[in-house]
Amino acid sequence: MTRAAGGRLRVAAFTAGENVGSARFRVRQYAAPLAACGIALDEYWPRLTAYPPRRRWLRPAWLAGSLAERLPQLLRARDADVTLLQRELVSTLPTLEGWTARPRVVDVDDAIHLHRGGLAARRLARIADLVIVGNDWLAEVWRSWNTAVEVLPTAVDTERYRVDPLPERPVIGWIGTSGNLPYLAAIAPALAEACRRFPDAVVAVCCDRPPELGRLPVRYVPWSAAVEADFLASLTVGVMPLVDGPWERGKCAFKMLQYMAAGRACVASPVGMNTALLHEAEIGLAASGLDAWREALASLLADRDAAARMGAAGRALAEARYSLAALAPRLAELLHRVA
Repeated sequence: MTRAAGGRLRVAAFTAGENVGSARFRVRQYAAPLAACGIALDEYWPRLTAYPPRRRWLRPAWLAGSLAERLPQLLRARDADVTLLQRELVSTLPTLEGWTARPRVVDVDDAIHLHRGGLAARRLARIADLVIVGNDWLAEVWRSWNTAVEVLPTAVDTERYRVDPLPERPVIGWIGTSGNLPYLAAIAPALAEACRRFPDAVVAVCCDRPPELGRLPVRYVPWSAAVEADFLASLTVGVMPLVDGPWERGKCAFKMLQYMAAGRACVASPVGMNTALLHEAEIGLAASGLDAWREALASLLADRDAAARMGAAGRALAEARYSLAALAPRLAELLHRVA
């Protein structure tokens, strides 16, 4: 294999799309810090994204187009020292992954093994020289197919998030993709109770489409990468509701990490990695069931000092263990090792 000028390690990373969160936070944001570690990262993604359109009749054309886009990318990446596959090239389907150059690193931050009986996941595990996963539960699953598994949490670039004083008006905030809005809708009664107890409170939502939360006082902010920091800085408390299921245990608590980076306390369902973060420091409150959500939200909105203290603890934890600065050297070490 060849090395880039100056002996730099060349990594070809295949991700799912320009605005896909896992691509942004588990690959693209590492480009600059990896360069400082002697690693040149080239990212390839399909303009059509790796995820199928909602209309089923469009999917055959989408699949053909996605694979056609990938072929020249595979050719350009053949001389890389390491191939980084972020999940499968096409969502839920095993396709051209075996055409990539070895050694291969597979990066996983969701329970993708639940799709199609794990067909694509098992194939990825078989062809991988190293599997990197976002939490301990995923590590346990993937080690049944490949013994070379390492845990690397999703990093937050704490330099991008500022810590402002808490707003005068209570703001309960949620940030995420529209596919996760049902989790937010499930705690709507608790949000309504919080707004009843605190009449000037507002529910702020940053998403790719507006939420359906009835008559709740909602401030909707259309998502873009440019608005994330300002949105998070505007909150009093962030929320991450989940149900306790296998898909949710595969999540990597990134909403919580973003709230922490912005110095905001959080209320979160104690599921999967959420539980681990809540046990690491006093960064927020756990809530299981609507009654617990009602009380947790009321507690933090009523006690601004406690909310500020938990927010500061979250920021300190994010900087120490989950920041880009803390995790980039670990990723660099893994890539150099597999090469």
